[in-house]
Order: sequence, then structure tokens, then C-alpha cells
Amino acid sequence: MKFINAWYFPARLAWRQLIHDKPKLTAAISGVLFACVLVFMQLGFKDSLYASAASMPLKLNGDLFLIHQQSEAMWRPTQFKRSELMRALGHPAVVEVAPLYLSLTTFKAMDTQVKRTLIVYGYDPDTDLLDIEAIRKMKHALRIKDNVMFDEYSRPEFGPVRQMLETGQNRTEVNDYKVTIVGIFQLGISFAADGNIVTSDLNFLRIFPNRSANDIDIGVIRLHPDAPIAQVKKELREQLNDFVRIYTYEEILEHERLYWENTAPIGFIFNFGTVMGLIVGMVIVYQILFTEITNYRFEFATLKAMGYQHGYFVRMVFASALILAVLGFVPGYLLSNSLYYLAESQIFIPMLMTPDKIITVFVFILFMCTVAGFLAIHRLKSANPADMF
Repeated sequence: MKFINAWYFPARLAWRQLIHDKPKLTAAISGVLFACVLVFMQLGFKDSLYASAASMPLKLNGDLFLIHQQSEAMWRPTQFKRSELMRALGHPAVVEVAPLYLSLTTFKAMDTQVKRTLIVYGYDPDTDLLDIEAIRKMKHALRIKDNVMFDEYSRPEFGPVRQMLETGQNRTEVNDYKVTIVGIFQLGISFAADGNIVTSDLNFLRIFPNRSANDIDIGVIRLHPDAPIAQVKKELREQLNDFVRIYTYEEILEHERLYWENTAPIGFIFNFGTVMGLIVGMVIVYQILFTEITNYRFEFATLKAMGYQHGYFVRMVFASALILAVLGFVPGYLLSNSLYYLAESQIFIPMLMTPDKIITVFVFILFMCTVAGFLAIHRLKSANPADMF
């Protein structure tokens, strides 16, 4: 009860002081709202970046994965020899191995004939490397010469592929090679490419005549269901050459995330934008609190002369900061939620407003306002009872 009373009356004074000057209150709320929206959007874009980067690895149907040590990310791999993958078959826990080929290239839109960049994935359809039901159902058709499947979640600039397939228009060019689109699947785009195509390994080599079947991009290893993955990974590591790295399913996802977070500049840009949003909001809140203390300096001096302790005014300043944080966060959250839907419709990458993100942003905003209040407290020292005379 004592704790409540110690904060209730300073908070009530802070509230009345804030609503006394409504234009100034509106400006303060707008500053917090701006910081809140900026942080929400930066975190949203960063999370969508990581989610889109992992969209393809999430669908990989395997237990262990081989990539060249110079491969920074899956979308820009360095090839290594297929024989390196075949060596894994010597381990008794290994059931099957399968190579995955991939490359960035151009796709000619069937309606506009404009070329755009996408990623082509090639593998033996019988291995079901991608855990996507639509692809599994069409694996017999993918074995036919020049047949491919198109990702329906690609950007609309590639054209209305589904509608054109329904009208019988299914011929186009990939890497200036004529192909037939025999079906669609749903995977999703990333910051690396605007679309995806899946085909067989033989068709992949026809589309890219300069590629060799012996040079693979990713090796996928499947183990017996009861095999200890960590132990098998350790044993295979001792058998393979040093230039090949071996990852578990969770590690390959982490490898993709770390690339965008640490290597690619876009991860730094999003983090920098988050920090700048907090700094801008903190400066605005600090200016408001500093001005409030300055304007009511003589009133505070009077209260001090009446016996109010310095701690009472410190609690009042922090209560003001907390009130501004809440008043700015609520509309900021509502506006950000709407902007998430708008961004999804434009970039075609999911942006989810998760509870963890909401809590994180609120803590950021509360911290921002608390720091602003802490910086403004030193102005209270000037509220001296002697100023009354």
C-alpha cells in the first residue's frame, strides 16, 4: 500500500500536467508513436527477411546437409564434387544421399515477355527432396524433358501463371531455354530472388548447359530413423574433406539466418533503423519532459518549500514517461498492424505481428521513455525554493 501511494499521487500530478497542454501532449504522443511504428516496421522487415531466407531450407527433406565452406548462403553456393556426397554412403547409418542443384537465372513472363530473375532448383524427383505435396504429385511429369513447376507465391511481375496455365498457355523460356510449365507449387520468395522454379536434375542441366552433373550445390543425406544425428555428423566429418561443411537441419537454418544478419548489409540496415527510431523518439520525449519541468519550475519550488521531497518529483517525471510510453504505444501498435498488411501485399513476404514482437517493442519504447525521463531529471535541481524570491 505504501508503494502504491508513493507512485499514485506523483502519477496523478504527471497526468494532469500532461493534459493541461494538449497540443504539447499530442506532439509527445506523436513522437512516441513515430518511434513505435519505426521499430515495429524495422523488426517486421528483419523477421520477414529471416523467414523468407529460411523458406526453402525449411522444406528440405533430409537429416544432414553438405555445402562448400565458401558458400555464404544457399542462394549463392559454391559447387563441390558429387563424389564427396557419395562417400557418405559408406556410413552404415546413411540410407540415401541426393544432390541438389540451384542457380539464379532469368524467366520470361508469358504475358509481357519481360525477363526477371528467379532461382531454379533441380533434383531427382523420386528423392522428394522438397517436402511440398504439390511437387510430389507431379514428380512423374517433372521427369519428362523440359518440364518445370512454377512457384505460385512468386512476385506478380512474372505474370498470372495459374490463369495462363488454365487457358493452355504453358510455354516460356528460362535462361533462354524453352520449357513447359506443368504445374504450380507454393514456397515463397526471399530477398535473394523474386520467384522459384523446380525441375528434375536432368532438365536443370539442359537449362544450364555449362553446368556438370558432377558439380553439385548442396548434398542432402538421409539417415535411419533411429540413427543419432549428432554422432553420425561427427563421424562423417572425419571422413569428408575439409572444404566441405556438414550441417544438421537446425544448423542449416541458422547458417542462412546468420548470413543475412551478419554478412549481408541489409541486416545491419534494419538494426540501425531500429536504433535510430528509438533515439529520435527518446529526443522528442526528453524535450517534452524537459520543457514541462522548465515551465513549472516555480510551482515545483513552491511544493518543495511546502515539504515535498525531491524523490516525489523524480517519480512524477518517470510517471510522465510511462504515461507517454503507453499513450504512444497503443496507436503505434494499431497503425503498425495495418502497415504490416500493406507491406505484405507489396513485397509478398509474410510479416507477422507476434506476441513476442509486441512485448519486445513495448519494452523498447518503455526503455526509451525511461531514459528520456532520466536525462530530464537533472533539470529538477533548478526548482529551488529560493527561486520563489
